[in-house]
Amino acid sequence: MPFVNRFPLDETGRCGLCRLGLQGFDAVYSYGSYEGTLRELVHLFKYSGVRPLAGTFGRFLAQALPREVSFDVIVPMPLHWFKQWQRGFNQSDLLAREIGKKWNVPVRNVIRRKKATRPQAGLTNAKRRLNMSGAFRMPRGKSLAGMRVLLVDDVVTTGATASACARVLKRAGAAHVALLALARTDRRQSVELSLTATGGRV
Repeated sequence: MPFVNRFPLDETGRCGLCRLGLQGFDAVYSYGSYEGTLRELVHLFKYSGVRPLAGTFGRFLAQALPREVSFDVIVPMPLHWFKQWQRGFNQSDLLAREIGKKWNVPVRNVIRRKKATRPQAGLTNAKRRLNMSGAFRMPRGKSLAGMRVLLVDDVVTTGATASACARVLKRAGAAHVALLALARTDRRQSVELSLTATGGRV
């Protein structure tokens, strides 16, 4: 997703988070922007339990993933057990299974969410990373040595949650971790609104 301008990027096109090594994943693919109709559909799927949307979303995800890339395993973004019990399902697991069928790649729930984190909405980037610190773990004996892993989630905002999860996957031996998300929040919108409100001053 483009930045408002090139100021945050270095001469190689990398942002500050990537330069500091704060992103645990190696690549991100997403189908669309988290707004309008797509946002409404995600809410129906995630909060109203309209599970048949998983098939439609699976086709969207397949469009977002380049055909030239390959993966050894697909890992759904885990939910804390209490949240999954409340919701009745893990939306990322349903999405992962759809893309797994289309790509003929096994889906493995190899990572656990051990901490019930506070909602990320409204937190700064630094506080999001702190909030996710220690949130995930791999059970003993699980290894992803040398594997290319596709981590699947429904929505990515700053990537703090995916980064924390990806770092655990890498510690388990994963050679490459890519994130595939149905929708991505356009962080430029809040910047543009801020600039408008201040007359372009930062």
